[in-house]
Amino acid sequence: MPQKKSSSCITLSRIAKEVGLSSAAVSMALRGHKRVSAETRQRVAEAAARLGYVYNRGAARLRTGQSHTVGIVIGDISNAFFGELVAGVDEIIDAAGKTSFLFNTRENQQRQQHLLTRLREQGVDGMIICPAPGTDESLFDEISRWGIPCVQMLRHVSGHHGDYVGADYRTGMDALCEHLIQLGHRRIAFIGGNLEHSATSQRIEGFHAALARHNLKPFSINRCELTRRAGKDVIKTLMKKSPPPSAAVCYSDIIAFGVIAGLRELGLNVGQDFSVTGFDNVDEAQESWPPLTTAASHARDIGMAAGRLLLRRIAEPDAPPERNVLPTDIIIRKTCGPPPGPNSQY
Repeated sequence: MPQKKSSSCITLSRIAKEVGLSSAAVSMALRGHKRVSAETRQRVAEAAARLGYVYNRGAARLRTGQSHTVGIVIGDISNAFFGELVAGVDEIIDAAGKTSFLFNTRENQQRQQHLLTRLREQGVDGMIICPAPGTDESLFDEISRWGIPCVQMLRHVSGHHGDYVGADYRTGMDALCEHLIQLGHRRIAFIGGNLEHSATSQRIEGFHAALARHNLKPFSINRCELTRRAGKDVIKTLMKKSPPPSAAVCYSDIIAFGVIAGLRELGLNVGQDFSVTGFDNVDEAQESWPPLTTAASHARDIGMAAGRLLLRRIAEPDAPPERNVLPTDIIIRKTCGPPPGPNSQY
């Protein structure tokens, strides 16, 4: 009884014979080339599946010099904001016929180095990295020596080193503080941002800039983990001060949700007794109660811009570095109002 050929023995020539096309046309169809009609691509794909064809990526890399894969390295895969970010990258990378490898550093430099080495071993065509806290710019010199195109996303280790895509955190935080000041607030606290990286420093710069413009000093800067629990704990401590703050700008929406929960437990009405702003505009911000005033940093747009920039860098490795800072939009909802009157216990 003749043995069935293994899938590794099925060649493009065999598929070409099956569908009555040239091997070159079959190759283009399997790669999704636009010069091949959708009907033909479908017919070739069905024949390949029926015959058990498996794409030999190693051989393709030898022919083209590309693996058609890219690495995406982020800090916290459990954070919904990072999920939107990655979705934006993947949309662009997938449309270009490439596959993404997603790695989670857990905000740890040593793990980041290990994962980047693994990506190098996989022969990826490029990398998009959200640098872990404390990352030195020498890392990107090393990646450059590897000859792998790289884009820094969301955070950067130097204002001038390599390609970067992120949001205008400084202006966004400045605008949120200005909104509170115009409402009459003078005792404004900053909550969140325990990790040392550019996205933290830029938010704090914006906070200071708005207050300085009005000759005000920060009520306090409270560095804490980016969790609801941390936000709740910090605001409960702050409200014991005499006098307490009348408003808080939060590093992220997640922190703001925790602050709102803590204020509720203290019996305070958010937007009346105390004002709160977030940052990022995650989906829950509009659905929370009260709906959260925040700065939209457009995570998916950042991811898409990073994907496009990486593809340009792969195509033109010697082009000048690009820095793409997307604007933030302030969204006024219901968590902010004038400070409480003189008769308030706070």
